[in-house]
Amino acid sequence: MSDDPFVFGLDLGGTRLKAVVATPDGTELARRTVLTGGDDWQEQVKQAIDALRAELGEPAAIGVAAPGLPAADRRSIAHMPGRLPGLEGWNWGEALGAIHDVPVMNDAQAALLGEIWQGAAKGEENVILLTLGTGVGGAAMVDGNILRGHLSRAGHFGHITVNSRGPVDDFQTPGSLELALGNFSLGQRSGGKFSATSDLVAAMAAGDLLANEIWERMMTDLGAGVTSLINVLDPAVVVIGGGIAEAGETLFEPLRARLDEFEWRPQGAAVRLARAELGDWAGALGAARSALLSLSSS
Repeated sequence: MSDDPFVFGLDLGGTRLKAVVATPDGTELARRTVLTGGDDWQEQVKQAIDALRAELGEPAAIGVAAPGLPAADRRSIAHMPGRLPGLEGWNWGEALGAIHDVPVMNDAQAALLGEIWQGAAKGEENVILLTLGTGVGGAAMVDGNILRGHLSRAGHFGHITVNSRGPVDDFQTPGSLELALGNFSLGQRSGGKFSATSDLVAAMAAGDLLANEIWERMMTDLGAGVTSLINVLDPAVVVIGGGIAEAGETLFEPLRARLDEFEWRPQGAAVRLARAELGDWAGALGAARSALLSLSSS
C-alpha cells in the first residue's frame, strides 16, 4: 500500500481494460490489463478496481477513457452505438463507489492528454493528435484546453474531407481522410492486392510500383489533411500515432515533404511532427491526468 497520494487512470476498450496507478508527479505505481469481453464487462471492471484497491488502497481520484461521445456532465458516455452494451449512460463514479466524481473522456482525447503529460508533446499547450490505424481518429488541445465541442464531437479528424468527389464514409463525409488512409479501406483502394498497411509498406520496400503509387497518394491526402488542421487550430506540434505510424520514417519523411510544400508558415515557423510515444497506454495515462486535474479544480 502506498503512503503517497495517487489516482487510477482507466482506459476501456472493446476487449480489455487498461489501468494505471500514478502519483501527481507522474510516477507510476502499477499497470494492469484485464480482459473485459462479453456482456458482463461492467462486473469485470468493478472486480479489477476492487483488486487494485485491495493492493494499493483508496485512490484520491479516478479518471476514465472510453470510446464514444461523453455526456455533457462528463460522468458517462452518452453515445456509443453498436459496441459495449450498457456503456451509454453508465455513471462510473456511482458504479465504482468513488469518493469524487469520475471524469469520463473520449479515448482519443485521453490519449492526447497522456502524450502532453508524459509523451511526445510534453508541456505543450497547442497540440493535434492523429491516430492512423483501422480508421483515423484524433483530438486537439488549443491554448491548454482539450477541445470537446457542442456534442463532444471535436477531434474526429478522420471525417474531414480531402476529396470532395470521393465516396461517402459512414459519417456521411465525402472523400474523408479515414477513407483515404484507414486500413479498413486499403483493400478497396488497392484493388484487393493489400489488406494491411504493413503489407503495403513491405511491398514498397521490395520495389512494388503499385504499392508506391498508393502510398504516395496516401501521403498527399494526409499532408493535405494535416495542413488543413494546422490552418484551423494552429498547433505547435502534430503527434502521429496508431498502427500506420509504425512505418516510421517511411511515413514521416514524405509527410514532412508534403508539409514543406503545403504548410503556411508565418515568419518561417513550421509545426513540429512527432511520433506518439506512449503506445497503448496513452489513454490510461491521460485518464490519470484527467483525475488529477479534477482534484485541482474541485
